Amino acid sequence: MAPHRKPRPTGRTRAGIRTPALATAALTSVALLSQSATAAPSTDDKPSLEEVEKKVGDLYRQAETATEKYNSVKEKTTKQKKQVDNLLDDVAKRTEKLNEAREELGSYAAAQYRTGAAAPDTAALLLADDPQEYFAQNQLMDRLTDRQQESVDEYVAQQAETAQRRQEASEGLEQLTESQNALKSSKAKVQAKLAAARELLSQLTAEEKARLADIEQRKQEEADRKAEELARQQAAAESRAESAQETQEAPQDTSTSPSTSPSTETTTTVEDSTYATKAAKALAFARAQIGKPYVWGATGPGSYDCSGLTQAAWKAAGVDLPRTTYDQVNAGTTVALSAARPGDLIFFYDNIGHVGLYIGNGMMIHAPKPGAYVREESVFYDGESSIHSVVRPA
Repeated sequence: MAPHRKPRPTGRTRAGIRTPALATAALTSVALLSQSATAAPSTDDKPSLEEVEKKVGDLYRQAETATEKYNSVKEKTTKQKKQVDNLLDDVAKRTEKLNEAREELGSYAAAQYRTGAAAPDTAALLLADDPQEYFAQNQLMDRLTDRQQESVDEYVAQQAETAQRRQEASEGLEQLTESQNALKSSKAKVQAKLAAARELLSQLTAEEKARLADIEQRKQEEADRKAEELARQQAAAESRAESAQETQEAPQDTSTSPSTSPSTETTTTVEDSTYATKAAKALAFARAQIGKPYVWGATGPGSYDCSGLTQAAWKAAGVDLPRTTYDQVNAGTTVALSAARPGDLIFFYDNIGHVGLYIGNGMMIHAPKPGAYVREESVFYDGESSIHSVVRPA
């Protein structure tokens, strides 16, 4: 087995934050109903425990999806604001230069007046859209020196450029306003989903919460079983690969055996080593965040959402990932789950609404959902069908 594979401890011992308290786990579970307990008959319209559990799970997933959309809009808004601020700064500097140029042109007009030309209207000059036309109307154009003519031409060009920048800034402000309104809308959607989930959970009795805890416990046991199975499959695949490598490295009769390119093998080994080094740094960072709360839209250092954590972890390894799950899923090479290596990104659900950082042995570190904390957990925490893809980011 490769060095990065660590045998999982036997037994069901869990420590620290990895396994939340049963009540918390129950309240934040995204449930699979196949193993749920049967709710007691109800004589009114109150939803069954299974219905509440499924609805809460759906709301949390919807909230996380809305969070990723919020992150995308927020990133766009931030970039737009920076662009608008730069445009406004540029317009201010250009306007200052135009004022200085106007003063210089005014001195030219005054000088021409002193040499006998018609008296210029200095105020009209300062307000003129086209200084060349002004000088021509006042019969001053033919009396300008080459340097003065260059100043007039330069002033006209500066005026046009400044007007263009003002237009760009105005359009940018309009777009920024639209993005800010979209950001408020995205934020409201997240808050509405979370409020609905809290309302449903607040109606549960102590007995119902206990039953949810039991369902969550069975879910965790099944997820851990699948993680152990994946770990065995990956270990077996690595063992076969190592045996094949040893066979290739054994002395061969080169006169009858096909040659293998040493340069290709060396390149592959170097790439694997480089990735393993970066992945180790990303994982070390992620482990240091265990226990910190999930907060939607957060990128650290005190709290994270799912993509905020993976982005920060890989940034610690010198790799810049995009902000959202929708973009992170395209920021690398897609590999099979059976070929997943520590450091790979594991994406979930058809809408790619969640992401975790694979650590090996069928486990990952992730920021699960509202009300939970960054923790180590099976990649099958929400069932095998919830896994969307695996991406190697570097």
